[in-house]
Amino acid sequence: MLERNGHEVVTFCRSNREVENYRGLRQLSLAKRTIWASDSRGYFAELLKQEKPEIVHVHNTFVMISPSIYSACREARIPVVQTLHNYRLLCPAATFYRDGKICQECLDGSLWHGIEHACYRNSRSASAVTAAMLAFHRLRGTWKTDVSCFIALTEFSRSKFIEGGMPAGKLFVKSNFVHPDPGIGESEREYALFVGRLSPEKRVSTVLQAWDRISQRIPMLVIGGGPDLHGLKTQAETHQLDHVRFMGQLPRNETVAAIKKARFLVFSSEWYENFPVTIAEAFACGTPVIASRLGAMKEIIDHGQTGIHFNPGDPDDLARIVDWSWAHPEELRAMGMNARRTYESKYTAEMNYPLLMDIYQRALQLPR
Repeated sequence: MLERNGHEVVTFCRSNREVENYRGLRQLSLAKRTIWASDSRGYFAELLKQEKPEIVHVHNTFVMISPSIYSACREARIPVVQTLHNYRLLCPAATFYRDGKICQECLDGSLWHGIEHACYRNSRSASAVTAAMLAFHRLRGTWKTDVSCFIALTEFSRSKFIEGGMPAGKLFVKSNFVHPDPGIGESEREYALFVGRLSPEKRVSTVLQAWDRISQRIPMLVIGGGPDLHGLKTQAETHQLDHVRFMGQLPRNETVAAIKKARFLVFSSEWYENFPVTIAEAFACGTPVIASRLGAMKEIIDHGQTGIHFNPGDPDDLARIVDWSWAHPEELRAMGMNARRTYESKYTAEMNYPLLMDIYQRALQLPR
């Protein structure tokens, strides 16, 4: 988007697959680099000298880059914008989700809870390293002094970061966007659809429980892979849900084509999703969304207008709503058109660009 609008963009990337090379005693150095990666800082400082950028936009520093690069930007007097794609700065697990439910124990500032419950990768040692990184940079003031502006993806996530002690004056809301425009689906809407990672927090098991309760035989496609795939297939077989088909992971063009043919998308997450791009893609395709009344889903979906909310983790409520929705195709079609209009007004690259430029200008105007 930036390049299409005439900006020169230089990218700096490292892959967390490099972690696989840290075995045995080298893992001790991995713990250190999570907090402060001197090599990444050196590479980045040199890059700043060569390129002399006006602004640095950071998306993720965990693990291989580390927050050390912020100090390089400060030394070079270059403003930094950080997009908050998850809740890592407040929660070692980055999700506010533990043991099958929302958990905000670390929101009060005490990171010990994350270590106690082994929230990161089910490992107390890995959680301790993550907590140490957060504690060090809080004490150092990295987030308050070295970052000019933060981008939260929804008002809900912004409120959580403020609650966690982040400076409200530096937090701005700019959603993700969908590009290119996939266009609205024109074909007959033939089935319900789930798209996403099949993992515990997505709660696809709740969807299958609802499908076992609905009064009609509604075809359902499940697109995605993940650790819950085998268990979900077993659950479907046990309850003879042969009208639920698991499609596995599909290329994006095939996934978008499937969204265009769906009567509605089901989004059953039970954690504080930051900004589910799948919902924006459904809106772009004119497909309404039935989603948990929780966090970003509650904010993005206008109940009764672009989709319908159901009580999180409640298969009976979901079954009731699915029954009604399937029996009222005209109402769903109207919701789909509203969803499309919402996409056009909020979630296109053309609408996103001036929002990003405004945040950049705010960062550039701050004292260096």
